[in-house]
Amino acid sequence: MDQKKAVLVVSFGTSHLDTLEKNIAAIEQEIGKALPDCKLRRAFTSGMIMKKLQQRDGMEIDNVSQALSRLKQEGCGHVLIQPTYVINGEEFDKLRKLAEPYAQEMSLSLGTPLLTTVQDYEDTIGAVMQSIQPPEEDEAIVFMGHGTAHYANAAYALLEYMFHDFGWNRVLIGTVKGYPELHQVIRRLHLMPHVRRVRLYPLMVVAGDHAKNDMAGDGEGSWCAQLRAEGYEVSCVLRGLGEYPAVRSLFAKHAQQAQPF
Repeated sequence: MDQKKAVLVVSFGTSHLDTLEKNIAAIEQEIGKALPDCKLRRAFTSGMIMKKLQQRDGMEIDNVSQALSRLKQEGCGHVLIQPTYVINGEEFDKLRKLAEPYAQEMSLSLGTPLLTTVQDYEDTIGAVMQSIQPPEEDEAIVFMGHGTAHYANAAYALLEYMFHDFGWNRVLIGTVKGYPELHQVIRRLHLMPHVRRVRLYPLMVVAGDHAKNDMAGDGEGSWCAQLRAEGYEVSCVLRGLGEYPAVRSLFAKHAQQAQPF
């Protein structure tokens, strides 16, 4: 192994150890297999999650600056940074700013989030369609995305539109913190009077707090509970995107196609 090269896989992070292994660690391993001549390192961007993991589990995880500083000290001349983000939103902007100072001291290349080019959307839809069962005649599939105030939030509407073009017309996408929200999803479900069943999935790399609580939680405010109150039969699938081998391979492909910083 060439110890002068490394790949740094950067995630927002999760405090749920089960989904950390099933999703983030699985993506890291896939990228490591695609780039066998590189050291494989991890960094998170959520300070709150890193602090919680350290206090609760004694787990020390570097932030981006710490990871790059450590690799510099180890003599790595080239570092490829690959995020596990879904969209080119605030976290990706933050990552670029954190990495920028190190571009003066070492050779950096940067991979892109899952949904960047039109081809990425097509590839992601293909990966999802081969990973889950299509909706039946009386069923709709609803994906819960994170959502953001960032202009990249438009990615969710584009993804839904393209799902329809690919033939899955009963796929709807909503977000927790952006547009469309659940009430817009419900309005569109009402335009499908033949749909009586809804299958919920997280459109997030990990099935963490949002998936377990906001989507599938027992409280009356969860998406599951609100959809049942609308009269739908609801099932929840707690699998992050990182659990799908076809999606993991797309992150590895993005790493292989990384461009100079």
